[in-house]
Amino acid sequence: MNGQAIAQAAVASQIKPSGRVRWREFCAFALEFWTGETSRRAWTLTCLVALCIALQLGAQLSVNEWNRKFFDALESRSVESLGWATALLPALVAFSGLAVSGALVARMTLQMRWREWLTEKLAGWWLEDQRYYRLEIAAAEQTSPEYRIAKDVQLAIDPLVEFAVGFLTALATATAFIGVLWTVGGALELNLFGARIALPGYLGFAAVVYATAAGGVAYLAGRPLVPAVAQKNEAEAQFLAELTRLKENAESIALIRGDADELSSVLQNYRRVVVAWIRQIHRNGVIATVQSANGALVPLIPLVLVAPKYLSGALTLGAVMQLASAFILVQVAFNWFIDNSVRVAEWMASANRVDELAEALESLDIGVIMEEKEFIEFGVSDDGTIHIEDLAVAHRNGRIVIAGANVVIPAGEKLLVAGPSGTGKSTLVRALAGLWRWGSGRILLPKNAHMAFVPQKPYIPLGALRQAMIYSISDKEITDEMIEGAMRRCGLGYLIKHLDEEQRWDQILSGGERQRTAFVRLLLQRPQIIIMDEATSALDEESQVSMLRLFNEDLAGVTVISVGHRAGMEDFHDKKLILERRTAGAHVTSRKLQKSLWHLFDDAALY
Repeated sequence: MNGQAIAQAAVASQIKPSGRVRWREFCAFALEFWTGETSRRAWTLTCLVALCIALQLGAQLSVNEWNRKFFDALESRSVESLGWATALLPALVAFSGLAVSGALVARMTLQMRWREWLTEKLAGWWLEDQRYYRLEIAAAEQTSPEYRIAKDVQLAIDPLVEFAVGFLTALATATAFIGVLWTVGGALELNLFGARIALPGYLGFAAVVYATAAGGVAYLAGRPLVPAVAQKNEAEAQFLAELTRLKENAESIALIRGDADELSSVLQNYRRVVVAWIRQIHRNGVIATVQSANGALVPLIPLVLVAPKYLSGALTLGAVMQLASAFILVQVAFNWFIDNSVRVAEWMASANRVDELAEALESLDIGVIMEEKEFIEFGVSDDGTIHIEDLAVAHRNGRIVIAGANVVIPAGEKLLVAGPSGTGKSTLVRALAGLWRWGSGRILLPKNAHMAFVPQKPYIPLGALRQAMIYSISDKEITDEMIEGAMRRCGLGYLIKHLDEEQRWDQILSGGERQRTAFVRLLLQRPQIIIMDEATSALDEESQVSMLRLFNEDLAGVTVISVGHRAGMEDFHDKKLILERRTAGAHVTSRKLQKSLWHLFDDAALY
């Protein structure tokens, strides 16, 4: 594929609409909790929640019936009946309390276990196969994937469980108490123009009609809240990302006195948050008006509806209180959407953000970043050497960085990649390391070769210094003697006494010490292939020579591919690959030089 074709495919894929109904895609993905290895736990917790819902409904019906007996006892002034009702109250309260607490514990346990499963799923997907790195390149619009995993998963899972529990509870409650309204309320007889008309179960019909009308109004009031909440959450995430970026680059910003510029940028980002919040606040105000009106009307309507039958003596005071309570419970059940409209909007926004992350991770696997689905192909070489065949390295937007590269790197050879800034040296190295897959051609690596990648700024994890020295080494047993010997060999012997100290070593160690730490890891790993990107840039010349001697002494025989331009690098390499620019187009030529130098020409650099 040529550079123009790659560019056209990438641009087309970027503007191509997703076509996904995100909240549905999220549900389809998340509901695998009930079908995979965790299905037994999921269904056990689900049945427990259903049992607690049934117990809650039983408690509500019992309390509703108790209301009738209590107020009938008051109306008839029956001391004996009032005594029995009073004696029964503690048992009803205890039963209701246990049902409510049981439902709460079961629901929260289900939420926690479901979130745990989904977090492990997404985090594992994100961290495997360097997707966390490739996602930043391939899907730049995916801001703060860590926020989506840590926060949006919770905001998408917790309400979903509450909605399911609320829906089942509302359905059961409405069914049960409409039955109470129908049977206890009886029929309403009216005289219209001399004719007597009976309306059977009129309270049940009235409850359904009122709840439907109130729910429709709530839906219309709450629908615009969904995009408002989504915009607010996105603005909050961008603001958090801005603050995180500022913290990560605090030293560089402080050294160049960039405080004023950063403050301006932070405040500009926060103004977007304020605008998004104001939009959501206005929508919430509309919903609050609907809720307030509904809350004022619901207790009065059943009293008005039953007043004629009570005044006629057809209903006792206890029946009136029972029916009023049942009517309110039906409204609570039917108006479930009113009470949860804000949370429904927030849930949809969070579910959409989680699905966006899942779609981006999925795209890395199936290759939809480019319409032709062409990536650099990786394979196994038959002769134990590294082969680069017709390699074209492209930016994610399709612009070619390097084209037509054909290089053979025998086992044990040390290749230095050099060239002017902006010719794509680091991009080529990332492609060889398997981190950059956009382009075409093939890279063949020796079978089962252990490869180590050394970046310019080695990562230092949290914890003890010992963990920093053996970071990512899990396939072999490392003794204290091995660690201490490697540290002395790399000039870090003075830190041996601090091996078991837990500090912020990523902030304490200097740039040179961090690069020496990377060489300690190489001595402990003993890889067959080492790929380095400016791995000695923070070292003085004497320290650089000391580290590079490792490849002729302690690590003799390893294959080394390194990017570097400092003086003295050539003395420790067998070949030199030079990247240059030409205006005639990206192509590759090679010629024999004093140290077997190869020249790789390029006219479309990325960096």
